[in-house]
Amino acid sequence: MTEKHITPTDPIDPLLRRLYESAFPEEEQIPWDDLLVLTEKMPLDFTAYYDDSNRLLGLTIVYPRQSLNPMKANWFWYFAVPEELRGRGIGQSILKRLMEKYDGCTNILDMESPEQVCDNSLQRQRRHQFYLRNGFHDTGVGRSFGGIDYTIMMKGEGTFTMKDYDEIIAELRSFWERMPNGKEHS
Repeated sequence: MTEKHITPTDPIDPLLRRLYESAFPEEEQIPWDDLLVLTEKMPLDFTAYYDDSNRLLGLTIVYPRQSLNPMKANWFWYFAVPEELRGRGIGQSILKRLMEKYDGCTNILDMESPEQVCDNSLQRQRRHQFYLRNGFHDTGVGRSFGGIDYTIMMKGEGTFTMKDYDEIIAELRSFWERMPNGKEHS
């Protein structure tokens, strides 16, 4: 598996955009072009993963907050594997690489709550089990945006509170507000 760091100045694989736009509900996405601009404005680790035949295996976007302040947890923002490749250990391999890269750090993520009654509840439960099997645990912190409940999971030392979550959202908004045209996204 090879990794490619994504920057707006590099040619972008159209399959990468397709994966991003198909793997996450529209209300959870930052518009693609805006996401690329954000990679210039904030310290994002946007990585694409390919097999030996250059087939796209997945993508991750991490906000490495510990690079700015060792006391802050890194935010695993987006993680996706193409639907037709799920269940084959690819996500496990990508997450293992990510955890090696951020070894010794506290890492957090939010995911659609497995407790919320919805059309994709089975998918949410499988995703939740995936993260539990890989050493993450529920923090007891959750939020709702646009009718979707999210649970926050963590791997690493310490605790994570609603105050910590609000701080991350404020940081993300501060970058977003510096976008051209003063766009805002929650």
